[in-house]
Amino acid sequence: MSTTKPTKATEATEADGSAKAPYHHGDLRRAVLTAALDVIAADGPSALSLRDLARRAGVSHAAPAHHFKDRTGLLTAIAAEGFGLLAGAIGEAADLKDAGVRYVRFARDHPAHFQVMFAPELLRDGDLELTTARALATDALRHAVSAVPPEGRGPDDRLAGVAAWSLAHGFATLLLGHNLDGAVGERDPEEVFRVLASMLFRAGSD
Repeated sequence: MSTTKPTKATEATEADGSAKAPYHHGDLRRAVLTAALDVIAADGPSALSLRDLARRAGVSHAAPAHHFKDRTGLLTAIAAEGFGLLAGAIGEAADLKDAGVRYVRFARDHPAHFQVMFAPELLRDGDLELTTARALATDALRHAVSAVPPEGRGPDDRLAGVAAWSLAHGFATLLLGHNLDGAVGERDPEEVFRVLASMLFRAGSD
């Protein structure tokens, strides 16, 4: 995607002939993030260039650095946003199985976020926004696991959480990599995941 739709700020500038910047700061940040997500979805994180993103967003080449400082900062912001979205999705789940389905759905709906979120070598360690969002997502999953009766999750809550995360994350990763095309076929991947979740957690997931 090489161009973006004019924002209200852009339209106002064109209408009154003023020299205002086409984006206020919030618009610019979102425009750069959106352009970055497009690049990652198409070519992966290694294809990111702040100069190229500035061109795509229609701003000066130095503008992205104002918000993200560098490429690592941009990727960290994307990961933080992704964990926030994931936390919100899991937090609305009816039970553990639904939480897993929502995890898989998130990966399918936000593949660029998903690529970056679990690549710590690309991210700024200790970033407060990222750490907070990641903790929220982790807490949402733990809450879903704790709602399963003990006879269904086993004696170790932490390992039960690892099992649930491994199943959802592994399935989502394999699905996005087209490694499950043959096994899933024409079936809805979310329904396939429900069957797998029932195999792992025997109670509290119907």
